[in-house]
Amino acid sequence: MNQIAGLGTVLGVWAHPDDEAYLSGGLMALARDAGSRVVCVTATHGERGTTDPERWPADRLAEQRAVELRDCLDVLGVTEHHWLGYRDGECDRVPPGEAVARIAELIDAVRPDTVVTFGPDGQTGHPDHQAVGRWTAAAVDRAAPARTRLLQSAITGDWARQWRIVNDRFDVFVPGYPVVRRESELALHLTLDPVTLSRKVKALAAQASQTAGLIATMGADQYAAWVADEAFVAAEPAPLICERCWWDHENARWRCAGTPAASLR
Repeated sequence: MNQIAGLGTVLGVWAHPDDEAYLSGGLMALARDAGSRVVCVTATHGERGTTDPERWPADRLAEQRAVELRDCLDVLGVTEHHWLGYRDGECDRVPPGEAVARIAELIDAVRPDTVVTFGPDGQTGHPDHQAVGRWTAAAVDRAAPARTRLLQSAITGDWARQWRIVNDRFDVFVPGYPVVRRESELALHLTLDPVTLSRKVKALAAQASQTAGLIATMGADQYAAWVADEAFVAAEPAPLICERCWWDHENARWRCAGTPAASLR
């Protein structure tokens, strides 16, 4: 709890409803219990998050997931939330300068002590996750107070090995992922106590369009064990991003129409 209290005001920036609960639900709940302010930002409504688009057309699913996210955050005690309003599956097409500027405005308004988001790998390899992680790192570099810590969600080798069969069964990761980190690289590693874990599972269960089938298939106990760990690394410095920057997927680097490529990492 001393570590959690030391996070101060927390701003989480994520791609889809349920990212925040899976990757930082315990952190958010514990931070709120410690009396800290927690603000959550979600880039998209997750309207493509279904294998049954006839039952769940995009508009209907977006509305449903907005309600589910509200209920999820209520369980965690989080009362401040912002949507960025981008299209699910298209974050990597958003002009980076625009997205960075919007997140920077929120950082300027919230003045967080800690920002949590995806690392460069996007946790699962999802392009939306990767884009949001890039935007957030650049926005922190541009707008955050000097004291602000940027923590990026990470996967440990032990967790990846323990849950490999489950992860493969449910296609959790894009081929070639996850990228695993050593315990010594972590800035924060939470193994949730039973009360906080139960609260996190309840929050995830509130997002039933995404989790009900998974919980039923895995069983409540295995599902809880699967989501019991949350790990974060301290971010490396981000490149400066302007309105003319774009992400070169083929070469995995930033490019800018107004800046020599060698100056962007």
